[in-house]
Amino acid sequence: MQEFIPSIPAEKHHQNIFQVCKSYYQLTKPRIILLLLITTAGSMWVAASGEVDPMLLLVTLLGGWFAAAAANTINCLYDRDIDYQMERTRWRPLPAGKVNPRDAIIFAVTLAIASFTLLSVFANFLAASLAMTGILFYVLVYTHWLKRHTTQNIVIGGAAGAIPPLVGWAAVTGELSWSAWVLFAIVFLWTPPHFWALALLIRDEYHTVNVPMLPVISGSETTARQIWWYTWITIAATLLLVYPLHATGWVYAGFAVALGGIFLKKAWSLREQPTDKQQARSLFKYSILYMMLLCAGMVVDSLPVTQKATVFVAEKLYALVGI
Repeated sequence: MQEFIPSIPAEKHHQNIFQVCKSYYQLTKPRIILLLLITTAGSMWVAASGEVDPMLLLVTLLGGWFAAAAANTINCLYDRDIDYQMERTRWRPLPAGKVNPRDAIIFAVTLAIASFTLLSVFANFLAASLAMTGILFYVLVYTHWLKRHTTQNIVIGGAAGAIPPLVGWAAVTGELSWSAWVLFAIVFLWTPPHFWALALLIRDEYHTVNVPMLPVISGSETTARQIWWYTWITIAATLLLVYPLHATGWVYAGFAVALGGIFLKKAWSLREQPTDKQQARSLFKYSILYMMLLCAGMVVDSLPVTQKATVFVAEKLYALVGI
């Protein structure tokens, strides 16, 4: 049962409309949303072979932002008791009393309706339905069921964060191919090493609020070992887009191998020193950069000019080998 957190009336915290907007904006966890939108965009570029309709891109990203914002707002509402007890989250709008819980749920529902309407009207019903599925999975499966009950919370719950690439692919093609599901798998498999690195940094806080994150229950060594193996599997999944699916080319392959090599190096350093918070912090920060640059590699690889350049270089190499 959640602990009741008395809140100071929101009006006492706000002196103008700008501060009100800022509190609601913070309620959506905007830094998390940015990464979700990057994976959506990368998926759209691959699906569209580098020629994405700008209006469709804008609508899909906006709809995706609304959906993620709705899910994050409900997550903040549900977790306001433990957020109040954790130093890292104590000053979020709900535990700090800057936003009333009733207003937060109205805000979340409004965002969800806006997302579904926007995506169903300007993209397609599949994309809109997937966005709603992401909200429900994040709220009901991860936040309500998994987070406070099992060390596998972030493993299974990672599926919610992996849905945006499916939304992007569906928006472009109206269907889900094997390539779309591989994009889903990449984000799904990347989530545990990313989040467990953060959990290592704030292990004591999770212990205080009785959230059974892997480092709390199984310790740093086991967590570092799991991060190491998940990193290997993630990199293997990224290369499936090159072969056998042929959804991306050699430029993306170069990105995937180079970025993956650095990821493995950092994961190995953490495995060697599992209690070193500096190693965990380095891996956590890099994991964010890794996903951003990997998606950038998808975009660059899919561009028509890149495809032409790749074909040109390949022809020259074949000619050279023939000589």
